[in-house]
Amino acid sequence: MIKVGEYNLLKVLRIVEFGAYLDDGAEGILLPNRFMPTGLAVDDEVNVFIYHDGEDRLIATTQQPKGILGDIVKLRAVTVTPQGAFLDNGLMKDIFVPKSKQIFDMRVNGDYLVKIYLDEQTGRLAATEKIEPYLSNEVLTVKELEEVDLIVYRRTDIGYKCIINNIHTGVLHHNEIYRNIAVGDKFKGFIKKIYPESMDKDDRFRIDVAAGKKGYQRVEDEAEKILRLLQENNGYLPYHDKSAPEDIYDFFGMSKKTFKMTTGNLFKQRKISFEKTGIKLIDK
Repeated sequence: MIKVGEYNLLKVLRIVEFGAYLDDGAEGILLPNRFMPTGLAVDDEVNVFIYHDGEDRLIATTQQPKGILGDIVKLRAVTVTPQGAFLDNGLMKDIFVPKSKQIFDMRVNGDYLVKIYLDEQTGRLAATEKIEPYLSNEVLTVKELEEVDLIVYRRTDIGYKCIINNIHTGVLHHNEIYRNIAVGDKFKGFIKKIYPESMDKDDRFRIDVAAGKKGYQRVEDEAEKILRLLQENNGYLPYHDKSAPEDIYDFFGMSKKTFKMTTGNLFKQRKISFEKTGIKLIDK
């Protein structure tokens, strides 16, 4: 069964002058010449993305879209009409956002965070800015300290609201942010704390998240970075526990808390020594 808006592994039925027809259980779906892998032959299997072309026909491509069915992605508007806007999804045909699915009127060259869905009436891929109905914290699929995928959704007074695994929402507090971030940014994080019975009527649970990896795994990764930077700077760096947090972040890309934890761990392992004005690599 063909899955529109997703990748499908399909067998080649026949090769024609303008491409290859792939097995869909009927007459076949065209994979145009420009997207055919070199040497593709009858009975070969090829992984393709399926969507509707400008004439409402199913078409196959080996191009990689910026987002597939169910994804939440930041896309750029390339055309705006009274009926809606078309966003660049990395394919020959742009993806449509109906006027009714926009929060504010979209503008050409504007970047918008949208969810890709399948329109029930047309069967075509479409996108919506109104993501909230697709998100819920009522029944959780995550637990504390679990690593997750985060998408920055919007700024709040206490930090940034983030989308967790395209399903839930959580808050990344200002004191957990150590680099510039913007709506639409994607990065790995973990569930820091889950609070039952949220005051929000729509959500049963409130979730706090943090960027990066949890606990000692994060420290171990940062340790490798500090050792590498020491080696690249003749075994010495002028940073210590009295250095300004901003200076530490600018150079190491980590918080002062993480820096202190990591250097403390390296000191215990006798890989570095603490000097009056910085840290020094111990020669082995």
